[in-house]
Amino acid sequence: MKRVKLVVAYDGTNYCGWQLQPNGVTIEEVLNQALSQLLKEPVMVIGASRTDSGVHARGNVAVFDTENRMPADKICFAVNQRLPEDIRVLSSQEVPLTWHPRKANCTKTYEYKILNRKISMPLERLYSHFCYVALDVEKMRRGAAYLVGEHDFKSFCTVRTQAEETVRTIYSLDVEKDGSDMITIRISGSGFLYNMVRIIAGTLLKVGMGVYPPEHVEEILEARDRQAAGQTAPARGLTLVSMEYETELPVWERRENRHWKYAILQSQIPEHQTAVFFVERCEDEEWERLLRRNIHHAFQNGARQVLIADLEREQDAAQGAAKGVEPALEPEPDSAGEQKAGQKAEQQAEQTPERTRESRLREGGRYGYYVLKKAEPSLMAEIASRVSRTEREEAERILGETAISWYLAVDGGKAEGPAENP
Repeated sequence: MKRVKLVVAYDGTNYCGWQLQPNGVTIEEVLNQALSQLLKEPVMVIGASRTDSGVHARGNVAVFDTENRMPADKICFAVNQRLPEDIRVLSSQEVPLTWHPRKANCTKTYEYKILNRKISMPLERLYSHFCYVALDVEKMRRGAAYLVGEHDFKSFCTVRTQAEETVRTIYSLDVEKDGSDMITIRISGSGFLYNMVRIIAGTLLKVGMGVYPPEHVEEILEARDRQAAGQTAPARGLTLVSMEYETELPVWERRENRHWKYAILQSQIPEHQTAVFFVERCEDEEWERLLRRNIHHAFQNGARQVLIADLEREQDAAQGAAKGVEPALEPEPDSAGEQKAGQKAEQQAEQTPERTRESRLREGGRYGYYVLKKAEPSLMAEIASRVSRTEREEAERILGETAISWYLAVDGGKAEGPAENP
């Protein structure tokens, strides 16, 4: 048995998207049929990006398992003889049986094209959205800048389920216009929500028309309400350009916006299955999601334990202690009665500005599938002895002079009661 990775390009005009559908022909269906005929065995491909009806791709990725002895790198040439002209497998290669295109860390890049002229061009009608209103590209660029970084993109997705995590990271978002009146919105990110790129394109169209000022994009982002954003732009203008998979973990993962700021040291994951999570700043209402999301991601990357520090509260408590200020009570995570007591204490703290708040980390606290316990000081000393000098200096810069209480997140199994979605 071997697993084969395919890079697939297609014109999505005549297909009902990637994923198998009962009411129309899809890319996945055509690939399954062609590969099954070629390899003389049932084949079911798994696609990395399940593009919608009418969306195109230059570099979607899929895998399938086979017992056929045909060399993996020859499969692309053979299967293309059986595929229609609007679908091509650009490359094929063997990958480990454990490799999954939707679980591996990846940078996805999409382009959305807008033909911006008074009269449409027939040759571009299947691969771009036509807009006869003159668009201000510079305003579109300024609006796009608010979306770069890690944010909650709930305003920019068609919600399929309430449980879906809507935080994503956009690495770059560029808007360019060429000499043939074609505007290209090029966006790269860690992943995208359902219809996210097309809603961003529809919103930037309104910015370009002057319906929204550029700074209104930030207000839409903060609203976390689909009704606040622009329309979903038509599918034909969208192309999945590429999917670039990580070959090794970055040493540091850093993210910052108005709601949170954190850094994760990942250098100890490959050999020692340990990540170190420095939460420098986080609003209380974002705390649980931030921890659940990032602990889960660290485990996906190979960690078996995650050291966590609530630096904001630790430093706040240290400053309060230096002034002789007593800490305010914090609610325990799993007790309704104590939760109410904590809320009352928080209200008292608001009425008494000279009270500080303790760390939000608690022994036994649960975040999705993961449970916290107090970290042994020896573990921190062990990690400090293994990291590079540069990593240690950066960690010391983040920590400052405050003595920190560290907690360890470990796999606690599935929680009883309603399922949580990490």
